Amino acid sequence: MDNLTHSLVGALIGQAGLKRKTGLAMPALIIGANLPDVDVTCFAWTTGLEHLAFRRGITHGPPALVLLPLLLAGILWGFDRWQESRGKRPEGRLPVRFGWLFALAFIACLTHPALDWMNVYGIRLLEPFSHRWFYGDVLFIIDIWLWIGMGLGLWLSLRREKRGGDWRKVARVTLAGVLAYIGVNAGVTWAAETARLDAPYLPGQIVIGSPPPAAFWHRDTIAGVPNNWWIRNPDSGVFEPITDRRCAWPDTDTLRQTNSQLDAFLFWSRAPFAVRAEDGSVVLQDARYSGNSTFTLALPDVACEELSQQD
Repeated sequence: MDNLTHSLVGALIGQAGLKRKTGLAMPALIIGANLPDVDVTCFAWTTGLEHLAFRRGITHGPPALVLLPLLLAGILWGFDRWQESRGKRPEGRLPVRFGWLFALAFIACLTHPALDWMNVYGIRLLEPFSHRWFYGDVLFIIDIWLWIGMGLGLWLSLRREKRGGDWRKVARVTLAGVLAYIGVNAGVTWAAETARLDAPYLPGQIVIGSPPPAAFWHRDTIAGVPNNWWIRNPDSGVFEPITDRRCAWPDTDTLRQTNSQLDAFLFWSRAPFAVRAEDGSVVLQDARYSGNSTFTLALPDVACEELSQQD
């Protein structure tokens, strides 16, 4: 999910009452909720699509979810001691307890992969023990309804706190609403992925109920196997081939040995297919992001070959 969503979750957990456990609790919760995205620094040393093979991996796996909160707690604890030594520690700050800082940062960190799992992009939850990708297909990566609901709940909680009211209850009700909303979306996805398909049955096919940006009650249903994907037309409800420019699948096993871009794309891709470029070469796409140039890989030296009958 996007970082605003992660931040709002961390802030609401604090407003639910946990921010009173220790000084600097809110920074631990909000930063902790975003901390696994430290892997965004990979853009400094990766090129092209290589970041796809790195992101949502090692910093989202079990070891990192323990070590990152520990590091954050140590930094915040040291910051508090540094302020105190310089006589600049705020008088109203609660005593800083390292154990609680770690616990809160750990809780916040756990919410991050839980949310990232919910979209079609995927996450490697068991890295480095397993490179397997996991997909929830429940929420779009940027959910405006979560923004609105959590933003309003956080504002009301802070407002009530300022006026001396029960600010914890507002945050807890908001978090309960978020869980209910996620449950509804999970039900919509389940219905889309288990409904009778009008697409041709392909042995070993998978079905992806991809949530759109705003219409959470709708799913862009994709069904098929690698290089043969069908998508439900939102107007007619009928499954149609994802493209009429499909090429035969190239010899990627050989190509990926010398092409780091291809290796990264195939490692990340869940629904790959090959299409003909204007110059007759091959372009690889993923059915989840068909038409999105951010997730396409051109193979200019590979000629597009006609599909065989079995394809």
